[in-house]
Amino acid sequence: MKTVIKGGRLLDPASGIDQTGNLYIASGRIVGVDEEPDGFESARVIDATGKLILPGLIDLAVRLREPGFEHRATLESEMQAALAGGVTSLVLPPDTEPALDEPGLVEMLKHRARQLHQANLYPLGAMTNRLEGKIITEMAELTEAGCVAFSQASLPLIDTGILLRSMQYAKTYGYTLWLTPLEAALSKGVAASGPFASRLGLTGVPEQAETIALHTLFELQKVTGTRLHLCRLSSAAGIELVRQAKAQGLPVTCDVSLNHLHLTDLDIGFFDSNYRLDPPLRGQRDRNAIRSGLADGTIDAICSDHTPVDDDGKLMPFADAEPGATGVELLFSLVLKWALEEKLPLAQALGLVTAGPAAILKAGAASLPGCGALSVGAPADIAIADPDVAWTVGRNTLLSQSAHTPFAGYELPGRIVMTLVSGRCVWESV
Repeated sequence: MKTVIKGGRLLDPASGIDQTGNLYIASGRIVGVDEEPDGFESARVIDATGKLILPGLIDLAVRLREPGFEHRATLESEMQAALAGGVTSLVLPPDTEPALDEPGLVEMLKHRARQLHQANLYPLGAMTNRLEGKIITEMAELTEAGCVAFSQASLPLIDTGILLRSMQYAKTYGYTLWLTPLEAALSKGVAASGPFASRLGLTGVPEQAETIALHTLFELQKVTGTRLHLCRLSSAAGIELVRQAKAQGLPVTCDVSLNHLHLTDLDIGFFDSNYRLDPPLRGQRDRNAIRSGLADGTIDAICSDHTPVDDDGKLMPFADAEPGATGVELLFSLVLKWALEEKLPLAQALGLVTAGPAAILKAGAASLPGCGALSVGAPADIAIADPDVAWTVGRNTLLSQSAHTPFAGYELPGRIVMTLVSGRCVWESV
């Protein structure tokens, strides 16, 4: 169906477009940006006056809880939640049950996603069998099945020899490893080490749990040349190490979560389990470093780290509660909130959930021409947003099967009003 989206503010961080205009869509692709193609006759007109017309957002960490944890969430519920947040492409970590360490599992998951005709799904393959850190998976076969990179999810890799061989394997075939920097022996606490955790009597995770792992990764990277993407940085010291690594020319990118962009350990309050996250929330200095790193380009992307947890996992004492929070529906609003607070150009902020993550995906094994951009020939994955409305986060306003989020009760700016994937309207606000 030929469609024209009229009168909105075209905002494309990848190309620098920021102007009021029209977007023309045919056969699932963008065929015109502001200029109507010759002979174009639209079958549908979408009025976007006063709205933002954006590339579909790309979320680098969305756990769909399928297979294995369908009692917490399903592919259908979390895909709908993603679309309600304007997310048209999402990356699935491999810590499903069973882990994504077999080509058949990956093919089954992608087939299920295709049947739903919703967001684009890009799975990460498990780096080791069952994510146990002992035997390297057949990365080449997993890539053929559809994996875009390889990861241990949020599990630390204890055996440095296995890590080195994984990096050598990945370098040989041009794969990217997505790793969360965690030193195993120091990562067993439930809150960031410091005065606040001590006052609450909570076991701490020092920033050295991140920095020691980063030192190890960078030393091995200097030997192997493997491309690394570092997931969910949380400390000021860790961000400074990444800044130095980039200055040295190491092939490294990184992301942070929405939670760490906005919150600190003080927000835990009186043991609120909605703030039980991995990695744990850190101090004001760390949050400021995250914001500075995003503004100066040290950090390449923001993700939701969407991890639905059911009531049984959250309604427990803080130390016993399951870590994680729903977040994919909040991605646009919380990035907009940060941009308004820091007085950043909107294009710069939104680039961290469009062009930035698209570049990370394209650097690996994935073939994603045009992903994350409003350009002629690109897939018509589009989010239309109203930046002037406000909404309150709560169980009645979220589509995710889990409503456990540290932002429950927050009033947030901006809301996605329509999401298109390959030119099809797959979600629209009522």
